[in-house]
Amino acid sequence: MEIGYRNSKNLFSPKEYGPWKFCTDEDIRGIIKGIESKTKISIMVDVGRVELEDIKPKSESPVDMIRVAAYVKDIDKAIFMANDFADKGYETTINIMAISIDQGPELDEALNQVEKESRINVLYIVDSYGALYQEPVEHLIKKAKGILKTKEVGFHGHNHQQLAFSNTIEAIIHNANYLDATIYGLGRAAGNCPLELLVGFLKNPKFDIRPILDLISEEFIPLRDKIEWGYIIPYAISGMMNVHPKAAMRFAAA
Repeated sequence: MEIGYRNSKNLFSPKEYGPWKFCTDEDIRGIIKGIESKTKISIMVDVGRVELEDIKPKSESPVDMIRVAAYVKDIDKAIFMANDFADKGYETTINIMAISIDQGPELDEALNQVEKESRINVLYIVDSYGALYQEPVEHLIKKAKGILKTKEVGFHGHNHQQLAFSNTIEAIIHNANYLDATIYGLGRAAGNCPLELLVGFLKNPKFDIRPILDLISEEFIPLRDKIEWGYIIPYAISGMMNVHPKAAMRFAAA
């Protein structure tokens, strides 16, 4: 379970952004204290927005995996960071953001660099703008699987055009083994692939969908009265135009 970000307090104000923009080990321990679970805890970091010295060795932290978010142009920095975290004992991923606008030779070069120079466990294809359809998902997963012989491939979809779930299924069909989803699709702007749909699709007897449905009923439906997320027309337009949803977010908040 990814619990939030680990960002630099030199760049963001804890008072303005709250604790889960920073995900300190102490805050995470406070959340999981007394809970017996086999669930691994993951956090995300952005290239250029985290202090490497803030990441203690895995032996001193409740975190199991660190995911590095980066654009294709910053892949060398992402590899440096991910290798530093791997040296400290963490499982690691690199999440290539906004891949819908970076599908040229630079992407091929980045994937080859990840294969040769990084020690990550997983490379994620991320449809940040919710612009991909099934055919590009197939192409990108096959491209990544063809180049990355020693890494797993994952997929992270956004729901601007109501395709996050179907695109995740497409990624599964083409052997992506790491899949991102959120309860009730909760996420920035149009949100992400709904976890309950993915669990229903997988039909694996070791997964029980009922606690997720109870949680949605008790917590997430009331939360929708306080926080808006999910498909609306401004986000659909940003997905069709293959642009960042920040303008649509401003419009929706107006």
